[in-house]
This record gives sequence, structure tokens and C-alpha cells, in this order.
Amino acid sequence: MAGPLRPQRFFRRRGLITLSLSSRENPPVASAFSPDPEITETDIWLNRLSPAHDGLKIAQLTDLHHSLFTPLEEIQRAVHMANHLRPDVVALTGDYVTLSPAYVWPVARALGKLRAHLGVFAILGNHDFQVDPMEITRALRAQRIRVLRNSHCALRSRSGNLWVVGVDDLWWDAADIRTALRSIPARDPKVLLCHNPLGIRMAAAHGIDLMLSGHTHGGQVRLPMVGSVYGRSKLGERFVEGWNRLDGTQIYVSRGIGKVLVPLRFGCPAEITILRLRRSQGAAWPGPRQSGHTAR
Repeated sequence: MAGPLRPQRFFRRRGLITLSLSSRENPPVASAFSPDPEITETDIWLNRLSPAHDGLKIAQLTDLHHSLFTPLEEIQRAVHMANHLRPDVVALTGDYVTLSPAYVWPVARALGKLRAHLGVFAILGNHDFQVDPMEITRALRAQRIRVLRNSHCALRSRSGNLWVVGVDDLWWDAADIRTALRSIPARDPKVLLCHNPLGIRMAAAHGIDLMLSGHTHGGQVRLPMVGSVYGRSKLGERFVEGWNRLDGTQIYVSRGIGKVLVPLRFGCPAEITILRLRRSQGAAWPGPRQSGHTAR
């Protein structure tokens, strides 16, 4: 690498903006009352999915943002809830901390308690690159979490493979999807972990079946008549939260767990996403079936 990475849009209110004003120098801030995250369950139908992977359950956790605004207890609670749902795969889609490196190892140890028999996979977000991408990578890998830095991993079966692909952050100009997809057969189904939903264009251009993102926090603060405050997108509201698609690529944008800018969520609860992959056998695409609830 020729020089240090530089953020491409970090200080400009363009694209998908989730900046944080908290740091280890700030005075302690009392965290607002936070109920348990909402568990959102969605069926995702994929035409190329093998019979062996029909019904595979992915739990997505994103934007933990361990900081003064998001204490470790909230993250531990989310981990406990995710384990209770017994996923086959856990996908961690970035922003584990906000600005302080002091939170890196505590959040990694909390995430190390996640359990999924096919693996826990992670990518990095824009805040992770700002803090220390190598240290966060080391901390997660020390917990036996597979960190995908422009790379991939196969979930193999006799009837066909399913590929989990991960790219680095778009804002830091670090995403290299060509390298991440290298040697993967074009006909095989692929799930891309990409922190920023703006990557949907890149994903669609490279034949990705499903992309999982975070970054927007779903807006975090949603006001009547105004909508989302922090998660506006030049791609439109359709890529701020939940399911959508672009051409042949489906996307799910999770609201995430943590908080930035202000120590609360309003009209936009934290979310643990459960995606159940289903095999579509016909030409007609059935669309997602979705439900949301809060586990107690």
C-alpha cells in the first residue's frame, strides 16, 4: 500500500452519513434507556441456492459502536439474544467501535461469545478504519471470528457451494470486490458483506445474489413528517433500512445495535436481523416474507 488510507467522504454530508462526536476525551454521557433490540425475521429467496442450503439461517449484527453511548452490557445482551436464535451463520457487518481504540478488545471479547456452527464472519466499517483496522482485525481473529478483508469463504455441500464474500469499507476507498470474488465460479450463489449500502451498485454489477449492510442505523432518529435524520442516502430511502433489490441483487440494510451523534434512538429501535435463505425453483421470484418482534 502506497500510503495511509484516507476517508473519501467522512467529513462531507453526502452519501450515507453516520458520524460520531463521542471520544475517550469526552465526559461520560448517561445512556438513554434502551429496550431489547427488535428481532426482524425475513425469508430471502435465491434462485441459485443449493438444496443443502435451503433454510440456512443467518443472524446479522451491525454497527455495535461500543462507546460511551453504547455500553458493553447492550452488546452482550444482543449477543445473548442472537445465540438464543441458533443461527447457522453470524454476519458482522462493521463499526464495532466509534472513535476510541480503548473499546476494541472489550467488544471483540463480547462478540467472541457468538455461536454459529457454520461460522462467524466479519467485515470492517468506516469507523473501524478510522480507529485502527489492523488492531480490530487482530482482536476479532483472536476470538476465532473470520474477518473477510476483500476475501471469501465457501460454505460447502455436495449439492453446491454458498460463498460468503466480504469487502473493506467504501468510504476509505478500500473495497476491492474483484479480489474478493477471485476464483469463485460465476454460477455459484454469493452473499456479500459490505458495510455501506452504497455498495449495491457494485454488487449488482458483479452478480451478487444477496448483500448485507448496515451503516445507516436506519436513521437512528426518525421524526414525524421528517423521517430519518442521520441515515439519508443519495440512493433514496429504499436503501436506508430493510429489504430491497437492484437488478438481480437483493439487499438487506440492518438498523444495527449502537448509537452515534446522540446517545439514543427515537422511532428506530435497534435490530437483530435473522435472514432465512430459501431456494426458489421457478422463474418467478416470490419476494421476501418478513416479520418483526422483540424477544423477551
